[in-house]
Amino acid sequence: MLYAVIKSLHIVFVVSWFAGLFYLPRIFVNLAMVSPDSHAERERLLLMARKLYRFMSLLMIPALGFGLWLWLGYGVGRGPGSGWMHAKLAIVVGLIGYHHHCRRLLRDFEQLQASARSHVWYRWFNEVPVIALLVAVLLVVLKPF
Repeated sequence: MLYAVIKSLHIVFVVSWFAGLFYLPRIFVNLAMVSPDSHAERERLLLMARKLYRFMSLLMIPALGFGLWLWLGYGVGRGPGSGWMHAKLAIVVGLIGYHHHCRRLLRDFEQLQASARSHVWYRWFNEVPVIALLVAVLLVVLKPF
């Protein structure tokens, strides 16, 4: 019973964290499109981005914690035939890096240094967590290796 609860909590917090990973770069798209003279719009978007980043950082911690509990405590993805878990862990490490890179991009926007990238770049950047989620889910469900 506890296993099912931990697994459910892991899924809920991963989904919640991903909501932030999907939406924060979307705010970056809008920030990249703000005209230089629109200070109120820029400040509103920056406030939204800061609050979202803090919230999604708090969501990431239990997502990772419950995932580690499943892996180390219950042995999910350990033993023979668990190469899929190594691939999934690589994706998780990449997503943590993506998460922290979002913070760096937010700092750049705060310091007016992000204008070197276009809104199109941020649109493509926004697709990274979508692809990562797709591959991670396929790995967990199919366990191909």
